[in-house]
Amino acid sequence: QVQLVESGGGLVQAGGSLRLSCAASGNIFSIISRAWYRQAPGKGRELVATITSGASTNYADSVKGRFTISRDNAKNTVYLQMNSLKPEDTAVYYCRHRDYRSNDYWGQGTQVTVSS
Repeated sequence: QVQLVESGGGLVQAGGSLRLSCAASGNIFSIISRAWYRQAPGKGRELVATITSGASTNYADSVKGRFTISRDNAKNTVYLQMNSLKPEDTAVYYCRHRDYRSNDYWGQGTQVTVSS
């Protein structure tokens, strides 16, 4: 089992920045990929960014050039640096880890609200 705890959400004005963190504990050695998703009110959950065990990254077109996913292996933490935030980035952001058996583990989510 893997436990995930997100933090760093909040209220920010358009054009501002936030950094989300996702701290992992438990059987972290089984994890092969990490990702951030988001879910806006009335919409489905959307993949925002991924980072593999080899540190390859991928981003949704809507956040390319503005968001950066990274990880600190010593702290078992994944980050999402969000710059140039827009009101349409408002959502609950979730951290997801996947192990080598394709089991997914989710955090509780952290709210990001961008005011215009």
